Amino acid sequence: MAQVTWRAPEELVERVRLAARREGRSMNDYLTWVLDAATNPELAGDAAGRLRERLDRAGLLAMSGPARARPDAAALAQARAAAGTGTPMSGLIGEGRGG
Repeated sequence: MAQVTWRAPEELVERVRLAARREGRSMNDYLTWVLDAATNPELAGDAAGRLRERLDRAGLLAMSGPARARPDAAALAQARAAAGTGTPMSGLIGEGRGG
């Protein structure tokens, strides 16, 4: 986990402190939550959704590119069924070593 130093005006720090308290979170947890909501398009949940909407209206929502489509359910099931049915890695390594 990384650690970041944040410089901000005292007035903003106090508003963040109060907002974190209202949410029942530490300042660290609150800032992490806000930044995650601002940068993670897959973040779900009512509170996070409202936060993302506010950030979007303020022009602060980070767009990470086009949304990715989920794989077809049938293709995913087929891949899961095939997983682990091939030659074990140890067998391939043994073949490569002449054993």
